[in-house]
Amino acid sequence: MEQFLEASEYIDWRNPEILKQSNLLSDGSIGDEAIAKRCFEFVRDEIKHSWDFQLNPVTCKASDVLRHGTGYCYAKSHLLAALLRANGIPAGLCYQRLTITDEPPFCLHGLNAVYLDNIGWYRIDARGNKEGVSAQYIPPQEQLAFSVSQKGEYDLPEIWSKPLSVVVDCLTRHQDCLEVANNLPDVELWASV
Repeated sequence: MEQFLEASEYIDWRNPEILKQSNLLSDGSIGDEAIAKRCFEFVRDEIKHSWDFQLNPVTCKASDVLRHGTGYCYAKSHLLAALLRANGIPAGLCYQRLTITDEPPFCLHGLNAVYLDNIGWYRIDARGNKEGVSAQYIPPQEQLAFSVSQKGEYDLPEIWSKPLSVVVDCLTRHQDCLEVANNLPDVELWASV
């Protein structure tokens, strides 16, 4: 479980701004479930999704997402993991492989898993709600932003402690939100999936 509490280059929870925000979110909350809910709702509702709002700069590091108030789903998941870990709550990164227009091409969508004592690993999606998207924190029930519904789409079952390299490469190589949108990361899946 230690790997899901570690600070890293992109989940830089020891950053003073992250620590300050994590303390604000945990203040007055009792128990990991309540703290996790406040962290989730903060990232979902207060950090703008880069594409939805056409915002720059492109962020990847959790502290940059917090500082600029914007990020793609992947970057928002880095911030949520950082806020949870700063509060001593194990958090990982999860991905779905989805289409944007109900047909190929495919791209990854980033979300989180949080470890809650009474439930175990519980997936949450702080992408940001909008018309047709309503992600909620209602453990033990999952209510993610997107469901897998088209041929070739998958919920990837792994929980990662660090972001996938294709995600980091996309977010660090491209300079504005349109470039990211035109080059969204994807992974090849084994034929048995």
